[in-house]
Amino acid sequence: MTRPLDPGTPEQFRRTRRLDVLIPTRNRPAELAVTLSGLAAQEGVPGFGVVVSDQSDGDPAYAHPAAATMVRALRHRGHPVLLTRRLPRRGLAEHRSYLLSRSAADAVLCLDDDVWVEPDTLSRLVTALDELGCGFVGNAVHGLSYADDVRPDTHRHYEEWPGRPEPERIRPGTPQWHRASIHPAANLLHVTEKLALPAGAWRAYKVSWIGGCVLYDRAKLVESGGFDFWERLPERHQGEDVAAQLAVLERHGGAGVLPSGAYHLESPTTVTERDVEAWEVVLSESTAEV
Repeated sequence: MTRPLDPGTPEQFRRTRRLDVLIPTRNRPAELAVTLSGLAAQEGVPGFGVVVSDQSDGDPAYAHPAAATMVRALRHRGHPVLLTRRLPRRGLAEHRSYLLSRSAADAVLCLDDDVWVEPDTLSRLVTALDELGCGFVGNAVHGLSYADDVRPDTHRHYEEWPGRPEPERIRPGTPQWHRASIHPAANLLHVTEKLALPAGAWRAYKVSWIGGCVLYDRAKLVESGGFDFWERLPERHQGEDVAAQLAVLERHGGAGVLPSGAYHLESPTTVTERDVEAWEVVLSESTAEV
């Protein structure tokens, strides 16, 4: 029989460290276990913390024996883990804002609960953020069921940064907005295969936004407003990550990192009511203020 799992306390967890991973979850015990297993196998970034915030309808996902074992494995390997519940639900942006408030780390990785990461992923992202000095870097997630579905028309949107990413004001209707078309399915995987990079090499490329696995300089994210816009949104929304990244891009720049070590589990979403795009609300407000 599985013994009770210590959730930890915010006071013990909230310490200055290099990196915290922030995971929102709901009704996904199997997926959460896989996501945590990827983190437990990370190499090259000792002592990073993990915060899991659960909004499940029943028992929290981290109480499942498989997920609980991965929590224990992380702690056994020297990674602080904080397990929380955030109820009642107030929407995706509020949930991310809450997670961000739990961390005092220099950098925070917003990682979805249905993403498995290769063992060198965090190390590569931290290296990229340090070397590029921008507001965020990210790994777009691969959908491996699309590995044989090559879409060369999307590859033209891949454009590397020649140096440090510059701040960009990106809006719908601009050519830069269409950069996101390189991220669905396995498009980025196919671009990576064509580049044939040597082992250990990586490239930074231009993005409009990235979903699923994004590493922020926490101070730059907070200075750009974080996810504080949640109070101006209805509960049933999506696109909160897009809204936050557009703000960071405009002030500090950002980049995608290739190769990506992030893989989407391709499970059905547990957020089925998505009536409003958060980024549309935030952008309309900023336009009205001008």
